[in-house]
Amino acid sequence: VTCPRTVPRWRLCRARFMEGHRQGPPSPAAMENGTEPRTEERPPEAQETTVAEGAARIAFPSANEVFYNPVQEFNRDLTCAVITEFARLQLGAKGIQIKVPGEKDVQKVVVDLSEREEEKTEPEDGENLAPGDQPRTAAVGEICEGGLRVLEGLAASGLRSIRFAREVPGLQSVLANDASARAVDLIRRNVQLNDVGHLVQPSQADARMLMYQHQKVAERFDVIDLDPYGSPASFLDAAVQAVSEGGLLCVTCTDMAVLAGNSGETCYSKYGAMALKSRACHEMALRIVLHSLDLRANCYQRYVVPLLSLSADFYVRVFVRVFTGQAKVKASASKQALVFQCVGCGAFYLQRLGKAAEAPGGRVKFSAACGPPVAPECEHCGQRHQLGGPLWAEPIHDLDFVGRVLEAVSANPSRFHTSERIRGVLSVVSEELPDVPLYYTLDQLSSTIRCSTPSLLQLRSALLHAGFRVSLSHACKNAVKTDAPASAVWDIMRCWEKECPVKRERLSETSPAWRILSVEPKYGRARGRGRGDHRHLPPGATRAFSPPSAPFPAPRQGATARCLDPSRLAHTPGSSLPQGLCLCCPPAPLTPRTPGSLP
Repeated sequence: VTCPRTVPRWRLCRARFMEGHRQGPPSPAAMENGTEPRTEERPPEAQETTVAEGAARIAFPSANEVFYNPVQEFNRDLTCAVITEFARLQLGAKGIQIKVPGEKDVQKVVVDLSEREEEKTEPEDGENLAPGDQPRTAAVGEICEGGLRVLEGLAASGLRSIRFAREVPGLQSVLANDASARAVDLIRRNVQLNDVGHLVQPSQADARMLMYQHQKVAERFDVIDLDPYGSPASFLDAAVQAVSEGGLLCVTCTDMAVLAGNSGETCYSKYGAMALKSRACHEMALRIVLHSLDLRANCYQRYVVPLLSLSADFYVRVFVRVFTGQAKVKASASKQALVFQCVGCGAFYLQRLGKAAEAPGGRVKFSAACGPPVAPECEHCGQRHQLGGPLWAEPIHDLDFVGRVLEAVSANPSRFHTSERIRGVLSVVSEELPDVPLYYTLDQLSSTIRCSTPSLLQLRSALLHAGFRVSLSHACKNAVKTDAPASAVWDIMRCWEKECPVKRERLSETSPAWRILSVEPKYGRARGRGRGDHRHLPPGATRAFSPPSAPFPAPRQGATARCLDPSRLAHTPGSSLPQGLCLCCPPAPLTPRTPGSLP
């Protein structure tokens, strides 16, 4: 007999656990195999949990053997909305109208959201349809001949695929794939539970091999959704080959520690780019993923066109279309850029890898770009620069497509549980400056010069007052995207420091704050047109800068709203935009305040 004190503690715990869950004598099968069947350990009702999300219901083990993340509901809702609008565009060219539950007038929505395709589809409809016939209509839950073929490479419980089948119209088939046998068994049960066996087909295979087997043009998928636990880098090469011409590729990355600059060498090994620790790390992560997708597509004479790129919660999500074209692939080098970022003040500069110039005869000549755009030391603080990238330097959203998704979600808010959040995020996305990569943050600017932080409205008003463009960013609540050069941004911050002085005796003479504040602001000297140094003003700027004591115009009191769309006014959560200030209307002339007045 063994003394209990000599038995390891973990053996006693395991023995007591097994005794507490033993339901009776073992069966003959258990005696032969040495284990009991799973169904005899616990009753079925104690093993599973049923979750309802959207129009789907799924059952998954209570022990979380197959992972379910409720935080990703926003991701799944947005994906359904994006694929619905993508189906509207793709099938509209074939004369097929989609019918979404909750939409009052399908024909009206198609005309409003597909103005570009209206001229193309009308002649085709007249040729393909007999007199008196009506266009085909694709409804939710029905097989659409000539519809979209969808692949979810990493399906887990199958929730996403089932939601596609029950909420997205115009689908021909949905392939829910997973490498785990237990996951595929769960997918089959959930497919039967939701009665979508005619649309959703479970599959057990390695996602990469499955996509490599569908490289032929006739076998490619119209939509591929990749949502792995971590990095999707190992799946991207197969995905860009298995998606159809003009097809939709949806990719989620949850390895934000790598993409945000905590491990630059790991980011390079996975995505082919060096990530930097920056306040704009979330947008930089999006642009690194887009660069990686385009780089892999270029190997097969293909290229990507971003539709929507989002940074939300703990992940980034990109929606891109993939096309084939040797001429367009040649322009990919000019779409990528390196980033020079100062380690002292955080000023950043982009250096394109390639250069595209118009040649005689309407041709485009491609060549290597010239650089670098910076000196060995930062011109503002004297610190060195870090080199990051390459990353995608072109727009990361298709604003026309984003507007269609936003309008569809706004017209049918009861369709998704997270409709309000989708509307808020897409509204900010639609107002972002499309041609301005990365951004500054208020805390970054103020902490660099050791001064108090101005409000977001004050900084935006100062930039608009200076004649530059400015917008918010969905990736960071206190971010400012602007086409103003770093010299103009720091000049404005010097003007702000004049109103909130910093004790210079506390600053080191070698610190970035000392070197930046030791230069007098140029903008503050210009109090009228024709006076001061205006060489750095943008073309057509006619407004003068406020004096140093009042660089930030005060918000107008009692202003009336000029915007015709009330949803664009102060819609951002946590913002304090005054009435009449929005990003879709040009700013009204601001009256300079008198020196010494309060902001």
